[in-house]
Amino acid sequence: MLRPRLMVVRYVMAPTMAGLLLMACASGDACAGGAAARAAEDNVPPEGFVALFNGKDLTGWKGLVADPPTRAKMSPEELAKAQARADEEMRAHWSVVDGVLVFDGKGQNLCTAKDYRDFELLVDWKIEPHGDSGIYLRGSPQVQIWDLADHPEGSGGLYNNQQHPSRPLTPADRPAGQWNTFRIIMRGERVTVYLNDVLVVDNVVLENYWERDKPIYPTGQIELQNHGNSLYFKNIFIRELE
Repeated sequence: MLRPRLMVVRYVMAPTMAGLLLMACASGDACAGGAAARAAEDNVPPEGFVALFNGKDLTGWKGLVADPPTRAKMSPEELAKAQARADEEMRAHWSVVDGVLVFDGKGQNLCTAKDYRDFELLVDWKIEPHGDSGIYLRGSPQVQIWDLADHPEGSGGLYNNQQHPSRPLTPADRPAGQWNTFRIIMRGERVTVYLNDVLVVDNVVLENYWERDKPIYPTGQIELQNHGNSLYFKNIFIRELE
């Protein structure tokens, strides 16, 4: 279990729904029926955000077609055919169970149907022991997710960076099998990540994994990474930034 730590608040943010429930339990207020309350409130976006996952089905999501440079070289007809195949495979391995987006450990990444430029992203995630995953931003890897027991540095780092920091500032994960929350802010080529309300990446350049000699793409899809193990996501909200 992580010890409580002091941290500097850079600016005030509205508490997440999970945070409000945690504070209520800590103060002794209405913990009974908390699981039912959480289920009812899941996948409802905070003010100013929109839900990328509706808690019911895969609306707004698509299967993965290759990588950004490969997709850019495809004709519209080639891309449409490849997307249809990818979507069929996606539906075989990603599903919705009780308001949770579930991956069976097979298949490929799950991608937003829409591309995004600058944004603030909230996402709850859970892995099993020895799990490994990540969040691709603008189609490029990645904000890392893995089991703290195997990787004591913790999740949230920009794992594929070579020239800029790749590791998180501090571990802030809850153990495998418990829910964690990312707050990811991307402006231009720089990324800030909070994990469970702890700052773990502070305004770091995200490098272009696919084309190392180029900056990160100005727009692109958000992806939930397949890494050959079961994954769980919910409360996926986004706010596009001016």
